[in-house]
Amino acid sequence: MIQLHNKTFEHFISKEELEFTVANLAQIISEDFYDDIPVFIGVLNGSFRFLSDLSKNYKFQCEINFIKVASYQGTESTNEVKEIIGLNQDLSGRTVIIVEDIVDTGNTIAELKKMFKSHNVKHLKIATLFFKPDAYKHNIKLDYVGIRIPNKFIVGYGLDYDGLGRNLNEVYQLTE
Repeated sequence: MIQLHNKTFEHFISKEELEFTVANLAQIISEDFYDDIPVFIGVLNGSFRFLSDLSKNYKFQCEINFIKVASYQGTESTNEVKEIIGLNQDLSGRTVIIVEDIVDTGNTIAELKKMFKSHNVKHLKIATLFFKPDAYKHNIKLDYVGIRIPNKFIVGYGLDYDGLGRNLNEVYQLTE
């Protein structure tokens, strides 16, 4: 158990399971794009650890960039996506892989798909470490999914609760 601000979290996913999952996703993406140089675009802040480890395990050349959007306040989704930092890279004719830490409602993914449509990319793929199928409200295909989880709030490995917990090497789930 850990305490972050006024909330208690219990251990949920081990460091070993995270490492295995990320390495497996990198292997699958490597097989899909061995003859291309994809642009991995991490969605900040939460994806920084996942994208770092994913790129370390990726076997071929790639580019890395970031976009920052916000849709959470505390432990709840605001159901509103705000672009904070945008891209300044020409992506025409490129393979783009959006790298998300977690997909729950899917609102961020839906907004990102709209944003990237105007960039004239060759392929647009979505990779997420965590997916909450019970919370998902869209019909957008997620191309690479690491771990399906219940619709409960988690922290660690890049995910936070009001700024705390991103540095944890394992994932913790909010207790009831």
